[in-house]
Amino acid sequence: MMKKNSLLIFGRKYIILSLFLFVALESRSQDILPPKPYGAIPTDNQVEWQKMEYYMFIHFGPNTFTDKEWGDGSEDPRVFNPTNLDTRQWARIAKEAGMKAIIITAKHHDGFCLWPSEFSTHTVRESPWKDGKGDILKELSEACKEYGLKFGVYLSPWDRNHPDYGTSKYNQIFANTLQEVLSNYGEVFEQWFDGANGEGPNGKIQKYDWPLFHSVVYKNQPNAIIFSDIGPGTRWIGNESGIAGETNWSTLNTEGFGLGKLAPNQKVLNTGNENGQNWIPGEADVSIRPGWFYSPKTDNKVKSLSQLLNIYYSSVGRNANLLLNVPVDRRGLIHPNDSTRLMEFRNVIDATFKSNLAKGKKVLVPNTRGNAKKYGAQNLTDENFDTYWTVDDGINNATLTLDLGKRTEINRLVLEEYIPLGQRIKSFSVDYWNGDEFVELDKQTTVGYKRILTFSTIKTDKIRINIVANAAPILSEIQVYKAPEIIESPVLSRTKDGLISIESGSTDAMVTYTTDGTDPTFQSKRFDKPFNFRKGGIIKSRTFINNGKDFSDVVMAEYDMATDKWKSSENSKSVADTDVQNAFDGNSETTWVTKKSGEPYSQEISIDMGEMLTIGSFTYTPSLSDSQAGNIYKYNFYVSDDGTKWQKIVSNGLFGNIKNNPIKQTVNFDKKYKARFIKLESLSQVDEKADWISIAEIGIKPE
Repeated sequence: MMKKNSLLIFGRKYIILSLFLFVALESRSQDILPPKPYGAIPTDNQVEWQKMEYYMFIHFGPNTFTDKEWGDGSEDPRVFNPTNLDTRQWARIAKEAGMKAIIITAKHHDGFCLWPSEFSTHTVRESPWKDGKGDILKELSEACKEYGLKFGVYLSPWDRNHPDYGTSKYNQIFANTLQEVLSNYGEVFEQWFDGANGEGPNGKIQKYDWPLFHSVVYKNQPNAIIFSDIGPGTRWIGNESGIAGETNWSTLNTEGFGLGKLAPNQKVLNTGNENGQNWIPGEADVSIRPGWFYSPKTDNKVKSLSQLLNIYYSSVGRNANLLLNVPVDRRGLIHPNDSTRLMEFRNVIDATFKSNLAKGKKVLVPNTRGNAKKYGAQNLTDENFDTYWTVDDGINNATLTLDLGKRTEINRLVLEEYIPLGQRIKSFSVDYWNGDEFVELDKQTTVGYKRILTFSTIKTDKIRINIVANAAPILSEIQVYKAPEIIESPVLSRTKDGLISIESGSTDAMVTYTTDGTDPTFQSKRFDKPFNFRKGGIIKSRTFINNGKDFSDVVMAEYDMATDKWKSSENSKSVADTDVQNAFDGNSETTWVTKKSGEPYSQEISIDMGEMLTIGSFTYTPSLSDSQAGNIYKYNFYVSDDGTKWQKIVSNGLFGNIKNNPIKQTVNFDKKYKARFIKLESLSQVDEKADWISIAEIGIKPE
């Protein structure tokens, strides 16, 4: 009996001692401090903003009705008259598309206000919409609240309508306008600014009082993120294509820089600065259509599913938030072509990231900070951003191995740094086990809040990640996925004399096409050999497999008239650094550049089209190469019967947003003209200092 009692007592003491040791060890674990923050770090509001990832931009105003990208402020407010405006439709579509917010162009450069502003006479109050009693900001802010979306506003400081713009009075007027918006429509999560300032012919220049403007924002919306070229909340990513740099630091040096022409160069904005002094993460803005405002001419030019996926992986997948513009049409509704594409995009994203194949899996790590469980490897696969793995101070490089437990098919890898303690990883590589050895899969630079790698499907049971960091690395998540395979879309090309070829890109596939603007079906005309398309227009094509049961995204190409009969004037040839044929060879990747001589001469190109044509518009495609500074900004356009006597049909024309959005420009004339010769004369270039002009393509659209 004594022996049994002794054993019981011993057992109890052992249990108590074990519990004591466990509690002691756990207590010691809890005493291990996290790493000190490295470099610039985000505010809590910036972290929450980054978690939003994807939201909607809406451009809406008089430009919607005038078919302009930049209105000049002289528009009659009565032109603004949507027939069926429904902000709840906008919010519902944004919500169903997986977006987290809507930012509206409350006031664009033309000065038109989407609310009845006390400080302007160019507003919805002066329009016939709702007999001048409407307020779009009120309706949209309420719709966003109803659908659980955040609400943001864009107000351009440039005002081409207000009589006080360019005077000492204007800064206070704009500050009052900001105050009006930011105090009357509930919470504003993001205030969007750009640096446009007196652009265009005879433009007035205003010295903006940015400290004043920012103080108004923070007074009324202390949690708001301020967007501009240099933040301070988030920065422009340096292009309007939605593409962040493969290297993308969330830190930026801003001392000595400003907005607009005073901003850092676009390459710096695209990549940020390693060890930059300020935490200013990138926001990638892009439109779902070629332009920012709605135009019926772009109804068939909505970005394809493949294009949107590429944008997503090049923005959200590269440590930037994605701001996707969906312009409202003249009814005041999101067009069905846009909403349909948004839902297709949502479905693919949902299917891709539905099942994290790494969840709960083991990760072999070389070191855990203080051997503390709270910094352990299990945090890497728990799908919780607020838990993380990290190492002891002084260890900047690490190799981690994810064990999937069995051979698994994957084609996406997601890495997330715990950014509240700074952005640390400067490069990493990924290897996979092929059954015999580790093989390199990819090699990249920065990670940041989120980095998504895309690759062809592999089958493996182990993934190895090799990290090089500026300080002890801190990873929140490692995730892997198997995205659904998407049938490769066809590729269209046309020769200079108008011969169309279509490559399927998929084995045992059938390609069909249309030339009437409709989407091709399995029953549409089948492509079997090149065909002539000299007149130009729109071609749509699609790849089908499995007897039409499975098919690719629709691919669209728009062509001008064939240019094989075109010849340039001798003067155009003599002033060129490159072959003048590059300006009309049907290939936008080749560019005609005039001589960079520094000597004054006529910056123009004149072309003999080889026959009399009836023309109602022309197109200009700017260069995307290193000669972008010479892209034409302001121009005259002429026509002629004989190449000697010229008729000017566009005077002081302006490619308004071509610096930030260098896409193909279409200029429609006031009437149709018969001509054999055309001439484009540059009056100024994107870079005012450039003494040359660049033309990737000039063309005539079919009538």
